[in-house]
Amino acid sequence: MAATVLTAMAAPGASAAGLTVGFSQIGSESGWRAAETSVTKSEAQKRGVTLKIADAQQKQENQIKAIRSFVAQGVDAIFLAPVVATGWDAVLREAREAKIPVVLLDRDIDPSGKDLTLTAVTSDSVHEGKVAGEWLAKTVGSKPCNVVELQGTVGASVATNRKKGFEQAITGTPTIKIVRSQTGDFTRSKGKEVMESFIKAEGGGKAICAVYAHNDDMMVGAIQAMKEAGLKPGRDILTVSIDGVPDIFKAMMAGDANATVELTPNMAGPAFDAVIAYKTKGTVPPKWIQTESKLFTAADNPQAVYDSKKGLGY
Repeated sequence: MAATVLTAMAAPGASAAGLTVGFSQIGSESGWRAAETSVTKSEAQKRGVTLKIADAQQKQENQIKAIRSFVAQGVDAIFLAPVVATGWDAVLREAREAKIPVVLLDRDIDPSGKDLTLTAVTSDSVHEGKVAGEWLAKTVGSKPCNVVELQGTVGASVATNRKKGFEQAITGTPTIKIVRSQTGDFTRSKGKEVMESFIKAEGGGKAICAVYAHNDDMMVGAIQAMKEAGLKPGRDILTVSIDGVPDIFKAMMAGDANATVELTPNMAGPAFDAVIAYKTKGTVPPKWIQTESKLFTAADNPQAVYDSKKGLGY
């Protein structure tokens, strides 16, 4: 399906003073998620939109309750960052019956529910995984490389896709093998815990060539685990992760991290513009508005990137 591609921090569109948007946010499990919430508030303020945020604490049942509450309140639109990909049809149908458009942010849902949404503003998370895998394949060349993988939340579309893309990228490099893969739930604490178990299982970490984490927060936890085990992350064990949060650039500056694929936290800017155009002009947006992804390595002046991200709510 073709997608409209918008770069990070899209310019505000028409004013929407008087519009109220409800946002069912997953939670605050990572620095990136906190930044997305902060940027969403800022983008709403720029456009004169009243924003109501419900924190689901990573539970789908809380998101379903929030959507029903927004419907009862008669909001003009609903943003949904879905914690998992399935189980949305019934509540989305209720929103449609109330003539309230729903926009997906940063994560997708199963095809059965897509006809019930106005659009989805997401990155191509399969592509993100591919970029990470391609970087590793290029970096290790023909050398044998055992990879351990920290997966995101089980059932989340972004975790499924980032795994798929990475595996596609390394398929042509038979010397790269994923030897262990386990969920770290996108959190630093769980990423550290799982990495500790990987290190114990793989000869104290000596059998591990690289860590691939579905987000930077899990990688930050993994880096801590490696250090506590007497290993040198970024040197003894290569690291590649996704999101581009400030702390991963701090780790790059310290020599503890190698690469990250940036995910812009500004999903809301394009989403607000789509809703405003739909509400004020009747313009129906494409079903997918794709945001930009970019690879950063330790050679890309991580200090400057870190400085540029200050103030975004991370």
